[in-house]
Amino acid sequence: MTRISLGLEEPSVFRKVTDFLVGEGIGAYLVGGYIRDALLGRPTRDVDIAVVAAAPEVGQRLADTLHGKYVLLDRTNGIARVILTEGDQETGIRWHFDLSTIHESIDADLARRDFTVDAMAVDLREAVMAETIELIDPFQGRDDLDRHLLRVVSGTVFEDDPARLIRAVRLAAEYGFSIEAESESLLGKRSQLIQQVAGERVREELCRILALPNSTGFLAYLDRLGLLTAIIPELAVAKGVEQPREHHWDVFHHSTETVTALERLLKRRANDDVVLHVPQRLYADSRFAEEMSHGVTRAVVTKLAALLHDIAKPQTKTMEADGRARFLGHTKEGAVIAGEILRRLRFGTREIRMVQRMIEAHLRLWQMGGDEGMPTRRAIYRYFRDTEDVSIDIMFLSLADCLATQGPHLDVEEWRQHCRLVEYVLTQREEENSIVSPPKLIDGHDLMKSFGLKPGPRIGEVLDAVREAQGAGEIGTREAALDFVQSYLTQGQTDGKVV
Repeated sequence: MTRISLGLEEPSVFRKVTDFLVGEGIGAYLVGGYIRDALLGRPTRDVDIAVVAAAPEVGQRLADTLHGKYVLLDRTNGIARVILTEGDQETGIRWHFDLSTIHESIDADLARRDFTVDAMAVDLREAVMAETIELIDPFQGRDDLDRHLLRVVSGTVFEDDPARLIRAVRLAAEYGFSIEAESESLLGKRSQLIQQVAGERVREELCRILALPNSTGFLAYLDRLGLLTAIIPELAVAKGVEQPREHHWDVFHHSTETVTALERLLKRRANDDVVLHVPQRLYADSRFAEEMSHGVTRAVVTKLAALLHDIAKPQTKTMEADGRARFLGHTKEGAVIAGEILRRLRFGTREIRMVQRMIEAHLRLWQMGGDEGMPTRRAIYRYFRDTEDVSIDIMFLSLADCLATQGPHLDVEEWRQHCRLVEYVLTQREEENSIVSPPKLIDGHDLMKSFGLKPGPRIGEVLDAVREAQGAGEIGTREAALDFVQSYLTQGQTDGKVV
């Protein structure tokens, strides 16, 4: 028998939960991830409790008694969540208590869990009342925890819940664990079962992997296990698709290497001579930590765009007479395909649109040429107008794409030129704010009053043309704007210029 100390602090929300369960005469055990994290010394407020009762009913009464929030997670298997706040309801510490139903015994319950490090338990009453407590550990999970090893409890864990396939890799990534050889072999053989898992569950695990600063290594691991292309079959056809000679990798490996390059840019290590050429003002804010939705940061969204930015290259590939490969239209078609993939994984509308914009515009910077290779004011205006809140994200993606094109054979002077172009665009934006947000010179009422236009899409079209001309520095006063409209309406427009 092993006795341990979990180091629970008192007073805590545990006392209230324990007092409730004891008062109700309900046997209860702390199980799974909370035990694992406590033994590792990792603070967590996600607590799993197995109860000798119907967990949904217990959870509802617990939430009512302690004024918490109740969420039914799984009626069939008897799983519920109670969210409690310690301290002020607005600013206090939130705890998640997931209650599951013990149908037979605690040992039988642990035997149905996924990995040995999650198949440990302690009596909840003892946990908050004694300095040391008995660890219920029928599968030697404590030993595996000491060895940082993930080992399956049984040979059916992945059939029982295929979401455990990607969860295994996520746990290995987050905790620095290795997956035991036989368990890894079993995972690889069952990888296609991941296609049975609800998109939102896969999304959550995938995003937690991508949230790590070194996620690329685990994308490669997912690929070796057969999971990455089972989750995103559209990536499978990119394997072996050769690219023009300036590309070091095929389409698939270029895509994963673009994620690697993006992470390199985001880490911005002081001893990285390549990254030191990137304009400092590109790092002016902490934008990539911004949360787009629960658990999905801007960094994760940009990594998804990096992974999927060339997803349409296989189907758009053509060969020229000189033997050169072309991928005409792969940015637009790629945005469409990426949208389908992310909707399948139940991403939100905002994240999907962000990824689509990044993919569609990831070549835009290098196509904005002007005098001496630098873009015109009009081109810069159009870039920020069209890319809106992902304009900076696209710059990072574009630079990562460049690094992942030549790989170990990077042309340093060409790289510096790319960085200088980004510097120029950023400088122009900062020095001439009118490029991005020009002050309003005229509005729809002016168009209706001065030119007799009726309410409708035509007014928006004309105002867009005015703003573009203003951003390009062609007009700067109300009178000039009215003259521009007169010419625009009477002569028409070709490529944004009055003719």
